[in-house]
Amino acid sequence: MLDLSIIVPTYNRRVSVCRLLHALNDQTQPCDRFEVLVIDDGSDDGTLETLRSLKTRYALRLLEQPHHGPAEARNLGVANAAADLVLFLDDDVVPGPDLVAIHLATHAAEGPGAVVIGPMLPPHGWARSPWVRWEEEKLQSQYDAMLDGEWAATERQFYTANSSLQREWFLGAGGFDARFKRAEDVELGYRLRNVGARFVFTPAAEVMHYASRTFTAWRRTPYQYGRYDVIMSREKGHEALRRALREFRGRHPLNRGLSRAIAGRPSLVSAAVVVLSLGVHLFAKVGAHRATSKALSGIFNLLYWQGVCDEIGGRNALWRSMTAGALASS
Repeated sequence: MLDLSIIVPTYNRRVSVCRLLHALNDQTQPCDRFEVLVIDDGSDDGTLETLRSLKTRYALRLLEQPHHGPAEARNLGVANAAADLVLFLDDDVVPGPDLVAIHLATHAAEGPGAVVIGPMLPPHGWARSPWVRWEEEKLQSQYDAMLDGEWAATERQFYTANSSLQREWFLGAGGFDARFKRAEDVELGYRLRNVGARFVFTPAAEVMHYASRTFTAWRRTPYQYGRYDVIMSREKGHEALRRALREFRGRHPLNRGLSRAIAGRPSLVSAAVVVLSLGVHLFAKVGAHRATSKALSGIFNLLYWQGVCDEIGGRNALWRSMTAGALASS
């Protein structure tokens, strides 16, 4: 009987998913004790052809679907998993050799209902863009806070690049909502919490995260988060937007002021993003790391609130929510 099923959705990342699958050959956990299910989400870069010829020490199973996104791909993987425990990995990570063993040991220690979360760490000596470095630093600040005991892991750290749980808990919570093309993992995290799951941060369960995205793709992310936080709150009763509204008050005064002044005014937002983007490239070129980070934070914050405005029904609805401290009806 298998101890663990590893679920990996992939889309047009033939090289990186092969890097991950090769690395899984080196796990200290015996390779006959786990399986890997790769779900190809409609790739057209030769991913499936390459994977069909790949030789692995563990059981590798290939599934495919039209390009419907990672949420639906992960659901398909779990539906076909043979083990009682499932581990989600993204196709751009490389696991440490003890990753599988540590996830299994943590579940054995924590018992039923545990959702085990491991860190995504930046690779050493690997060149990355300023915006990827900014993401890494924000993520590391969360890990540091949990390690320092400032707060425990929650559904908001349920990132499917490196997390595991019992299959029955996943199915009991309803799996991923495939309508969500962003934040689908955190949205499921709320539902897992609501059915009694416990989130456990395990720093030794490391993966190296070879994140790579264009600046244009990076700038789409906060806008999508903003829209989906409204949808989560409005349709599912999650407190995603209420939390964002509370946390807004603790943001840097310049970020708060910029968002209050122009979020919900698309032409002004676009102009501000252009200016801040020029600043990112200029500051990065001269090695002004702090200024680069501030400009990136400004872009992320502004586009997040623009997404909220567009989904909630405009800037007036947003700031009424801010004043009331609750989500206004759109």
